[in-house]
Amino acid sequence: MNVLITGVAGLLGSRLADWVIKNTDFDVIGIDDLSGGYKENIPSEVKFYSANLSTANLDSIFEEHKIDIIYHFAAYAAEGLSPFIRKYNYQNNLLASTNLINHAIKHDVQRFVFASSMSVYGNIYNPPFSEDLQPRPIDPYGIAKYSVEQDLRVAYEQHKLPYTIVRPHNFYGKNQNIWDKYRNVLGIWMWQIINGYSPTIFGDGSQVRAFSYVDDSLVPFWNASQKDECVGEIINLGGIHEVSIQEACDTLLKVTETDLQPDYHEMRHEAHYAYSTWDKSVRMLGFEHKTSLEDGLTKMWKWAQKQPNRKRFVWKEYELEKGIYSYWKNEEDSNSTSI
Repeated sequence: MNVLITGVAGLLGSRLADWVIKNTDFDVIGIDDLSGGYKENIPSEVKFYSANLSTANLDSIFEEHKIDIIYHFAAYAAEGLSPFIRKYNYQNNLLASTNLINHAIKHDVQRFVFASSMSVYGNIYNPPFSEDLQPRPIDPYGIAKYSVEQDLRVAYEQHKLPYTIVRPHNFYGKNQNIWDKYRNVLGIWMWQIINGYSPTIFGDGSQVRAFSYVDDSLVPFWNASQKDECVGEIINLGGIHEVSIQEACDTLLKVTETDLQPDYHEMRHEAHYAYSTWDKSVRMLGFEHKTSLEDGLTKMWKWAQKQPNRKRFVWKEYELEKGIYSYWKNEEDSNSTSI
């Protein structure tokens, strides 16, 4: 039996691949274009293909390996940046996904588990967001994720492709990309602290989120592909304790034992309060929130300090610069790489 994990070099993909290898009899095939993940994250037992889902010859992969289950984690999850890189966002988060869905239908995949996003809920509801709410995304990233959800629904109705949609939010931990200027707020702060910069906060830090240590999600993700009752379901997956961005930053500063203080910038276009219900994930996926924010950050910080001093990723040119935040305006950075 074979599991295909896209985005296998990233946070969720690499951690789930490691769990599947250690806890099941399934073989793992992984795809990643290494634009946001690192080959060092991928377990050696994975049959790895370096490829972009938009352009890769997926037929050859599916024909060589009888794929039973797909976990689709590949995405460029820079939600706040997505209005300024619309074409890139839709190419990598929507069109790449539909190409994968085509092949899943063609090759009779038994289950397609899609990691969507809490961003689909938007900013018009009072949290916690529940799965029965009508999505109203407020940025291209959320639009792309919701579009894939809808495409999977149609693929199930017309082509009988069994799917489960999981809406994870604010996961962090070992193997997270801390070298991207635009995503993973806890990772951004860790990179800044390691390099002697103050952690940046957009607005006053009163925005509210719920963070989850990635390893708490691995058994639930596996259950999403194993339980028949999960077919056709949408399930939130994430933390049960909401905190302000300021509180999260204070917790990290405590963990890192630094005297640095936050550097505040103008508010971004984002949901101010964003956290979800979690009872359905407990009931259907067996989710347990085992790791507190302080304990999870302590584990991640120990890992981060051992990582190589990689170049930080910065976009050399945005597709649209009108209205872009001052902190993201292009500037020379000797410790960065760009595309």
